[in-house]
Amino acid sequence: MSQDAPRHEPPARVRVTAPHDSPPLPGPPLQAGTPEDFYLRSLIRSQLRLSLSVAVGFTVLLVVIAVLVAFWPQIHEVRVGTVPVSWLLLGVGIYPIVLAAGALYNRACARNERRYRDLTSRP
Repeated sequence: MSQDAPRHEPPARVRVTAPHDSPPLPGPPLQAGTPEDFYLRSLIRSQLRLSLSVAVGFTVLLVVIAVLVAFWPQIHEVRVGTVPVSWLLLGVGIYPIVLAAGALYNRACARNERRYRDLTSRP
């Protein structure tokens, strides 16, 4: 680089914050030991339990498919057209499982949140 070339200064840093006119969160903050706090913690625990169960179930299913393909050598000889079934199973067969797991998870999350709203909306 030539010494005659102008030096470019880096742009100034800008702090990004929420707008000052944004509405506050509805209602007062939750106090520990109140029924609302108990219900919220219960919702969080149930959502975590659901997430972990879907993740573990999906992982177990993927491991079973991988073990099946690895330890059953005859599956490589079975073909659909020119493509081995093992490739179809691993490459295409996983996607319906992902979509089904996502749909079931979303439905169960919505059910948990609906139950939470029903509990907290009671007088």
